[in-house]
Amino acid sequence: MMVRQRLISDAIIPVVHDDRQVLAMPIPLQPALPAVLDAKIERAAAYAKAARSTATRRAYESDWAIFAAWCDAHGLAALPASPDVVAVFASDQAAAGLNPSTINRRVAAIGHQHRAAGFPAPTALPTAERLAEVLAGIRAEHGGAKRRKAPADATALRNMLAAIEGDGLRAVRDRAILAIGMAAALRRSEIVALEVGHVGIVPEGLRLTIARSKTDRAGEGAVIAIPEGTRIRPKALLLAWMAAAGHGEGALFRRLSRKDALTDAAMSDRAIARLVQTHAAAAGYDPTQFGGHSLRAGFITEGAAQGATIFKLQEVSRHKSVQVLSDYVRNAELFKDHAGQRFL
Repeated sequence: MMVRQRLISDAIIPVVHDDRQVLAMPIPLQPALPAVLDAKIERAAAYAKAARSTATRRAYESDWAIFAAWCDAHGLAALPASPDVVAVFASDQAAAGLNPSTINRRVAAIGHQHRAAGFPAPTALPTAERLAEVLAGIRAEHGGAKRRKAPADATALRNMLAAIEGDGLRAVRDRAILAIGMAAALRRSEIVALEVGHVGIVPEGLRLTIARSKTDRAGEGAVIAIPEGTRIRPKALLLAWMAAAGHGEGALFRRLSRKDALTDAAMSDRAIARLVQTHAAAAGYDPTQFGGHSLRAGFITEGAAQGATIFKLQEVSRHKSVQVLSDYVRNAELFKDHAGQRFL
């Protein structure tokens, strides 16, 4: 049988023919590009980095560090890693109680690190069949219904706002974050990315510009209309924060010092999640059931319950697919015109 070699960088890539595995010989890496191209290489790397959100990059960096430490503890090579090594790592993670989605993300992070270093991802190798089986087994054994954070619907949000005491800078800021986050169905990463210049004040309410989001990699941006409101009053709460902060440019929602002094730094997305949980607890809710996504989910849930169409919800939420929105609408209408309403 003729053996055809598949050569990638310095890695030894197994090639399978007729159910028999043949080991290809390694070849040297390609010569380095001329030094004059260094600036262009750095720029290309920056574009590649921009393709992933800050939160994803941070998660990938953490996942890779965990995998590298695991390999070091077991005397194994992390880069490049064989599919079998990644399979055992994934199995260990499942045994430790991690959910399948986290394990899948860690495997993706391992693949990302390999590609960045010039190696093929372990999942892309011809010998990755066992790894695929292990991941499928983990999903079958430990999978289940996706656990979502509780939505901060209109009632929950009003209770959370009412539980914030005082008119200090932190209280005014937190009220504005809760109200705007819910009213614009914002992701927590979108909340912290808002700048003062993204706020347009109009007689009807607010025009909020979302410069970049999770589903808008090209940075085309979107403008969201926020009615002035008479119950939650997002416009009034945001204007109160802007007046109290007195900042004319830069990050809209900023970190405060321990003594509640305004800083120039934008808040982190994790701080938004903690803020929501803190005020949920103050309002008498279980804080573990709430998170940064609760504000976005709250708008969609409440809008669906109030009879908004999927397409009107999509104008605000900016979902690329209506499938997720249809789930919210279906949940809101579970008891509406129920088949058993007339005889149960």
